[in-house]
Amino acid sequence: MVSLKLCGRLPGIPLNTEGRQQSQAVARQLGDLMKLHAVYSSPLQRAAETAAAVAAARDLTVTLDERLTEMEFGEWTGLSFQELASRDDWHRYNRNRSLNAAPGGESLMQVQARAWGSLAEITARHDGETVAVVTHADVIRALVVLFLGMSLDQLLRLEIAPASITEVILGADYPVVTGLNKVLIY
Repeated sequence: MVSLKLCGRLPGIPLNTEGRQQSQAVARQLGDLMKLHAVYSSPLQRAAETAAAVAAARDLTVTLDERLTEMEFGEWTGLSFQELASRDDWHRYNRNRSLNAAPGGESLMQVQARAWGSLAEITARHDGETVAVVTHADVIRALVVLFLGMSLDQLLRLEIAPASITEVILGADYPVVTGLNKVLIY
């Protein structure tokens, strides 16, 4: 039996075969759906590989932004979910994510603030344009709950699958979530 681990910001975690197939499918299908003007990405290898596939299909370059990186899970990074299940701090975090963080890690409020800072700058730089932003599930969830006016404690009510698309219109008035967790045909 394979023991799943919390990878977090561990370096050197590339896409596996399925992930590469998914990133290629996203690149192809996004090309059919919309014209992209820019591609931004978390600097972590697995996200940057996905962003590179999307950008290459349109002859764009990927702009890496540290603020789009995965949540910092501190002491929990690299632990198996079986190991985490025996920890009280893991259970406290999952009961009330808005007020707790991993030991040595960052809170969801910090994740939300840094990722929103990135999106606000990207939006200002690309006014009226369509941009792809490649990041990680908890980062996406933190942003979507902000856009929907939800509590961070409701974050797990949102499913974000690998290589799925969440679509948001950011404008002068307020964000509009037009699609969530769209899983394309691989």
